Amino acid sequence: MREEEEGQSIFKDTRVMIFILAILASVFFIHPGYSSEEGFNTGLNYGLDLEGGSWLQLKLQGAVAQLEADAQTLSKTVIRNGISDTVEITQIDSNDGQLTVTFTTPAKLSNNQMDQLGIGESTITGAGNLTNVVLYTSESTLITAYLSEVLEAEVVPLAVDGGVEYEIRTAVSREELKELMSAVGGNIITDDQGIPVYKEGVRTETRDLTKQILSDKLNALGLKDIPVKTVGEDYILIDFAGIDLATARDIAEKPGKFEIRIITEGNNSRHVLYGDAIQSVGIAGYNEDDGQWYTPFTLTDEGAKALQETAIDTGATADPMSHYLTMYLDDNVVYSAPLSPSAAASLEQYPIYAWQASTGGDEDSRSQAEQLQIHLRAGALPVNVELMGSGQVDASLGEQFKSQASIAGLFALFAVAFVIYRRYNKPEILIPMVGTSISEVIMILGFAGAIGWQLDLPSIAGIIAAIGTGIDHLVIITDEVLYEGKLPPKKVYLSRITKAFSIIFAAATTTIIAMSPLVVMGFGALKGFAITTIVGVMIGILIARPVYGKVIHEILEKRSDKDYE
Repeated sequence: MREEEEGQSIFKDTRVMIFILAILASVFFIHPGYSSEEGFNTGLNYGLDLEGGSWLQLKLQGAVAQLEADAQTLSKTVIRNGISDTVEITQIDSNDGQLTVTFTTPAKLSNNQMDQLGIGESTITGAGNLTNVVLYTSESTLITAYLSEVLEAEVVPLAVDGGVEYEIRTAVSREELKELMSAVGGNIITDDQGIPVYKEGVRTETRDLTKQILSDKLNALGLKDIPVKTVGEDYILIDFAGIDLATARDIAEKPGKFEIRIITEGNNSRHVLYGDAIQSVGIAGYNEDDGQWYTPFTLTDEGAKALQETAIDTGATADPMSHYLTMYLDDNVVYSAPLSPSAAASLEQYPIYAWQASTGGDEDSRSQAEQLQIHLRAGALPVNVELMGSGQVDASLGEQFKSQASIAGLFALFAVAFVIYRRYNKPEILIPMVGTSISEVIMILGFAGAIGWQLDLPSIAGIIAAIGTGIDHLVIITDEVLYEGKLPPKKVYLSRITKAFSIIFAAATTTIIAMSPLVVMGFGALKGFAITTIVGVMIGILIARPVYGKVIHEILEKRSDKDYE
């Protein structure tokens, strides 16, 4: 009767109940199965070295530099390129980087035409056969417009200590950039040591944005989880598990399908434009005037006119609140909002080239604005990329790796079991110890299945390392519980088990601290190994070890009762 009560009590223990639920949940996420075609299979994702497939290494092309130019030459060049006519600069006033440029031209200009240039606000008056224009702009705006035009690439200025830093999102050497700036009376600014402030590559934020766009684009295709990893400052590595090299290149080069539509009536909508009509996308920001987060973007001439015509035809300009402007990425809605009254009124008169998609004023709205920035760029990456390397892992070789990794894990488990048996020579201790290690492996695999983590050889090595660490901890618990080869009195047992777990938690903390830098700074193999090891240790100390301590106490207590009888 006493044994029956004790058998029931262990399953009523909270720690044991959590352990059982964790095992059941892990089995659910692992989703083991068997089919006559594939044999034994699971729902786990395997990496390139276990599944086979291909990989691509991309280099981000770009340059970051601080630049200067002659205000008159620069202004004349940019304005003349924009209006395609002769320009006569009559006056330039400079004030702390801000420029007021007064010029005349025989071209007939309108405010809409000047706004389309995107180089600042202007005041236009006519005098005989000439048009007088006062342009309010800045040196950084003109340099950005000039380089964007001649290089046919996006240029992003950023205010830094000592001036303005320009990120040029295409390949341009220092000599080429110096020659381009010389054409407008400028140069690359030098530092205190006379060295030009120029760096090949892009900013860290741009690299991370490119990685995020690639990751969203590739994984939105419904394929297996495709990891996109950054390597250093200027490289991105993509693993396509189970995909051949030709298909991988096609997928990586295929842009997402971005579309803007106007809701006409009910669920009906009308096409406005596709992603190729988006000329540029700015950085998500916060508008102090209305307290809204927003994402700025500009349209091409064709895109702006298409939006104006569709808005007028559908009645969106007359009743903007009933006609939402909806954005789709691969047929999924990523943004939807009505036209603002001011935008609707402007569209009645002329096309709008510069837009701001507002998302709200809270932190969630900030995240939405940043995510929308990524979606708007889905048709094209923010920087040009160059394929630097590619390769393929044969599927049969990946299957061989998988088998060898499984054999290595089993061998490690049996070797540990043999050592434990030789140490204690007690089968009643060996079985729960090995069972605890197996349960930890199941829970680690379940965690990987739940978050979609790709298992590769370093991850398997991390699991094996977690098994070894776990066995060390179980030996500590067993040695502390066995007092002179038998279960000690309750007071002594509690003291010793507390001591054992103090040692275990200290050792686990040391392991986690040692592995954490690899998670933050590492990539690829190092990161996978570190994450798997940390997860294994956390599962062990929070779930498996306490249950083992409970089970081993029950087993030794029953054995003591039998020896006493």
